[in-house]
Parts: sequence; C-alpha cells; structure tokens
Amino acid sequence: MLFLAGRGRYTQRTLLRDVHDRLMNQAGCEDVRYQPSRRRPRYVIAAIDPISFLGQSYDTENARLEVRFWYPAGVNHEYYRINWIEPERNLMLGFHQDADHQNLGPCHIQLDYAETSVDRYAATFLDEHPLAVLEERLQQFPTALAAIRWGDATPSLPTWPV
Repeated sequence: MLFLAGRGRYTQRTLLRDVHDRLMNQAGCEDVRYQPSRRRPRYVIAAIDPISFLGQSYDTENARLEVRFWYPAGVNHEYYRINWIEPERNLMLGFHQDADHQNLGPCHIQLDYAETSVDRYAATFLDEHPLAVLEERLQQFPTALAAIRWGDATPSLPTWPV
C-alpha cells in the first residue's frame, strides 16, 4: 500500500476514488469511470459535455477528461496529468506535474495536436492537497481552451498564462 506523504493517510486508490466522486458532481462530466478498472485504478476518465462544463459554447461536442495522480519514490509531491482530450480533432490540452520537460520546471501546460506536442509552457507549481490542485486546474480549463488559436488548421497556445 502506497501512502501519499504529507497528505494524510491517502493511498492512490483512495485519492482516485475521491477524484471520481468530485467529477461525478462536476457540471458537464458524464460517464465518470476508472481506467483500467475500479479494482486497479490508474486514471479517472469522464466524458464531457463542453457547454455544461465550460459554461459557454465551444467548438466541439465530444471531449473527455483524463485525470491521473501518482506519487513516485524519491519525490516529495504528487505527480499528475489532468488532460482535456478532443478525439475528433485529435487535440489534447493538459496540465502536467511530472519529471518531463525539466526546463519548464516541475509543472507545465501542454498542447498536443495529431499526437505531436505543439506548445508547452511552465505552469504554476501547486503544492496543495491533490483535490485542491484538481479544483484549480478544472477552473483553469475554460481560460486555457479559449486561448487556443487555430491557424492553417493547426492549433497553438500563443502564451501561458493568459
């Protein structure tokens, strides 16, 4: 059993259960489920109704949210990936706090299109309880998604923060 240091008696499974429960109560989140299974959760995935989730009209009708938290050995904070994915446009916008892209610091926002990273920027490191981090990132998605610009049928994220 892995305990998340500094975060009480959380285990990864307990944390993902709380993420699942939080998304069940989020406007626009539908079909919230564990991946690969409830018994061995690694991600929480939710189908998204973009208009309800964002509180405004949006360019696609189909999106999903993928949330993963983990706590690697030798690191004193959680790693996470909180991704907004639009399968029809092959677009992913995510907040990542992990060991990738150290030149950007411990946390970054990343835009991928057609399975290629288009833009990455440093994002604020949030050393808070994982559910507080999730809350903050969920609140940032409307602004981040509105900042995406399309030129020549290719998206870009001109700057972050906006």
